[in-house]
Amino acid sequence: MKRLILTALLICPVAVWADHIDVIEAELNEGCSAGKYLAIVKDFNDDWGKDLGYQTEIFFPVQSNNMTSFYWLGRSESAAAFGAAFDKWTSDLTDPNSLASSLMARFAECSTTLGRRGYMAY
Repeated sequence: MKRLILTALLICPVAVWADHIDVIEAELNEGCSAGKYLAIVKDFNDDWGKDLGYQTEIFFPVQSNNMTSFYWLGRSESAAAFGAAFDKWTSDLTDPNSLASSLMARFAECSTTLGRRGYMAY
């Protein structure tokens, strides 16, 4: 029976997935705490990213040659899903009364972006 199951698993097509990881390196601005920044991220995740399948975690260094930078790791199920969320974000930014504009103003007040990269996670 074990051989039959193993054979079936080997000949069945294997689903391949690749999450898209959005990596943003940033530093906190003077007067902004990690707690304040994390509150903005929580609002972003709960109020904006959740419905678009985009969620983020923040990685603060514990051991590093650079203890001032932290990393935003945003995850989407695919590059296409990331692209759709990014298109919505940039489109929403054209409306100064949108949630995206409000969040972006809070992020800009609290942090400075140093770089951005995208990765596929297999």
